[in-house]
Amino acid sequence: MQRTPDLLQAVIAVSHQAGEHLKRFYARSVHVRTKSDNTPVTEADLFISRFLTEKLTALTPDIPVLSEENCEMPLELRSKWQEYWLIDPLDGTKHFINRTGQFGILIALIQHNRPTLGVIYAPITGITHYAMKDYGAFRLQNGRSVRLRPRRIDPSKPLKIAIGSELAIAKVRSILNENIRAEFVVHGSSGLKCAMVADGQADCYIRLGRTGEWDTAAGELLLEELGGNALDDHYRPLTYNQRETFVNPDFVITADASVDWKTVFQFNLS
Repeated sequence: MQRTPDLLQAVIAVSHQAGEHLKRFYARSVHVRTKSDNTPVTEADLFISRFLTEKLTALTPDIPVLSEENCEMPLELRSKWQEYWLIDPLDGTKHFINRTGQFGILIALIQHNRPTLGVIYAPITGITHYAMKDYGAFRLQNGRSVRLRPRRIDPSKPLKIAIGSELAIAKVRSILNENIRAEFVVHGSSGLKCAMVADGQADCYIRLGRTGEWDTAAGELLLEELGGNALDDHYRPLTYNQRETFVNPDFVITADASVDWKTVFQFNLS
C-alpha cells in the first residue's frame, strides 16, 4: 500500500476518535484484571483495541491489524505479512489506572518489518506526534501542526534521559558511563517518552525491562525522521514481526544517531 499524507491524516483522525472514547472511560471507574504476563488490562484497553481494529480495517481492508490486546498469532502465519497495522490501544495502562494522565494511543504501519507511519496521541493533553518515512515528523496541538527539526545532542550539557519510574534510575546509572553527567526525566507511556525526546525535553529514552513491539514502533519512526535511532542491548536496530515473541530487548531510543551510544550506555555489563 502506498503511504500518502491523506492516509496519515485519516489515521490521526482515527486516533482522535479513539481518544474521545478513552477520555470517557477515564472519567469513571473501570474494571481491571491481570493478564497472563502479570500486567493489568482494563475494559478501556479492550474497547479501544476493538475500535481501532474496526476503523483501520475499514480504512485499509487488505491490511491486517495486530493489537497488544489481540496478538495470539504464530510467527508462521504473520511472517508472511508484507505490511500490517501495529497498535497499542492504551499505552501506559498503569498510569491510566493511577490517573496520572500519562498515557497514549499508539498506531504504526509496519512495512517489510519496519515502521513507516506512526501516530502517538495523548488524549489528556490533546497533543499528537506523527511521522511518515521520508516525510518528516510533526507535532499537532490546538489545531496547529508544526514540523519538528533534527537536533544534535550537546556533549557539554548533562544528558537528559527519559525513564519510566524513579526506581529505574539506579539501574540505568549502573550501565551509564561514569564520566557522563545525566539528568533523569520520569514519565509514563513509552510513546509519550519518545515524544518528549522528539520535542527536546529529553535526549534519549532508555528501557531496561519488559516492553512490546507495539510500544516502540511509532516512537522509533518519529525519532528516525529527526535523525535519531533505536538500538537494542547489542546496539542493533529493534526488530518487528521477526520473532515468536513480541517482547522487546532492553533498548535506547535517541534523538541523535551520530552519537556513539556504545560509549554512553554499556548494556549487558550490569
